[in-house]
Amino acid sequence: MVAIFWSKCIGDKDEKAFHEPRPIKGEKKDSGLLLNQTKRELRRLDLRAKKGLGQHFLVDERVLRRLISAAELTPSDTVVEVGPGLGILTRELAKGAGRVIAVEIDTRMAAALQETFALWSNVTIINTDVLERDPASLLGVETHYKVIGTLPYYIATAVLRHFLEAQIKPHSIVVTLQKEVAQAIVAPPGKMSLLSVSVRLYGKPAIVDYIPAQSFHPQPKVDSAIVRIDLYQSPCVAVADEAKFFSVVRAGFSAPRKQLRNSLALGLEMTPGEAAALLEEAGISHKRRAETLSLEEWARVHRVFFQT
Repeated sequence: MVAIFWSKCIGDKDEKAFHEPRPIKGEKKDSGLLLNQTKRELRRLDLRAKKGLGQHFLVDERVLRRLISAAELTPSDTVVEVGPGLGILTRELAKGAGRVIAVEIDTRMAAALQETFALWSNVTIINTDVLERDPASLLGVETHYKVIGTLPYYIATAVLRHFLEAQIKPHSIVVTLQKEVAQAIVAPPGKMSLLSVSVRLYGKPAIVDYIPAQSFHPQPKVDSAIVRIDLYQSPCVAVADEAKFFSVVRAGFSAPRKQLRNSLALGLEMTPGEAAALLEEAGISHKRRAETLSLEEWARVHRVFFQT
């Protein structure tokens, strides 16, 4: 598995530039068998991919192996799989994990999964919208779990935030994301975004591998990436109120091309002069842009603004 992990909160002066993963030599895309299997199963069940749900089924065995490898499963693991589809990944997860909770929003797909895994004692299929269920309600008494899935592009960032901000957080998250979204999450200091700050407050992100569009059926219009996030036991920086912290960060990124005094003034409903004074008290130049701030610097702005 090729992965790059940050050792500290992003933005520290000693951080090295991000290096993209290089595919292992000799590995080739292998989608023939799974593609045919997927097409047969869809015909048998009289199902088709729904554009409205962003359904693209993984049909590349190489990518399947990478996902399983990145998850580092053990028999004691509980896994929450988001968007199991036809259950190709579910089956492999169930072989390595002690328990798999597969959450599928598509009612007909969920019914097919319940039939497929009826005799698998460690697999539970739940037909629901994962964003409408608190992770604790899925887990029961479990508190240690991992999240894995091939996420629909249109809800991918919402799913990440859902689990990252949950009261009971996962140990790790391994998911497929649109390539550009994955790169935004792991972008080096100086190219930070609201999304990267949102992820890095809670965990260390890494791109494990890139995935060509041909690895899915039907093929999406963009390439993807496998991303792994190892969560911290507590947020990377001390924040008294996470909701208030993100209100400041969102304000900073409300006009990302502007200097901070202007974007904060716009987002926090103050004058540019007041915003400049706020930044000066936090020890940050008002001429900087939001993308250049580290998590520690955002925390300072938050503390000064809310006087915490």
